[in-house]
Amino acid sequence: MRRWLFEFKYLSGRAPWNTGVVPPEVVAEVEAASSPGRALDLGCGSGTTCIYLARHGWEVTGVDFSALAIWQARRKARRAGLRIAFYRADISDLSFLDGPFDLALDIGCLHSVPLEKRSQAAAEVARLVRPAGLYMLYAFLPRPARRVPGLAPSQVIDLFGGAFAIQRQEQGKDPNGPASAWYWLRRR
Repeated sequence: MRRWLFEFKYLSGRAPWNTGVVPPEVVAEVEAASSPGRALDLGCGSGTTCIYLARHGWEVTGVDFSALAIWQARRKARRAGLRIAFYRADISDLSFLDGPFDLALDIGCLHSVPLEKRSQAAAEVARLVRPAGLYMLYAFLPRPARRVPGLAPSQVIDLFGGAFAIQRQEQGKDPNGPASAWYWLRRR
């Protein structure tokens, strides 16, 4: 999807991914964590999950390529009295960030990244997540009939298999309809 379309969706208030709900998969991981650490939210949108993490003691960094989403995230965090670092950037170039992060989240971002940039994005995640750190990835599965490239399980293995071990994978269905999957990847 082109950047202007994301901006338009945020501006019009019709961004279907901007639900204001933290996924239960993330809540379960945070509640099970022995202690908070550093977290990176890739494609953080308006900051809902970042705010949740910060309220649970995590030091949080959020990245999104939508200027309007980052503006909304900063505003929400400021109103909540939370210090969260938000950056407008493409996840295939995070050279301005230093790791390590204990937890990295991608809740529906990588599946929208152009195919030619996905390897760069995966390399950035591998660079930033500490050994034994967790990367949680949620992605739509490919839908060729609708020209949605998505992210197939084999692509996840190709992109992350060298740096991460896939601990768990769960197929699902997004409330909006598309088939999807969650992946829990542990940094080697």
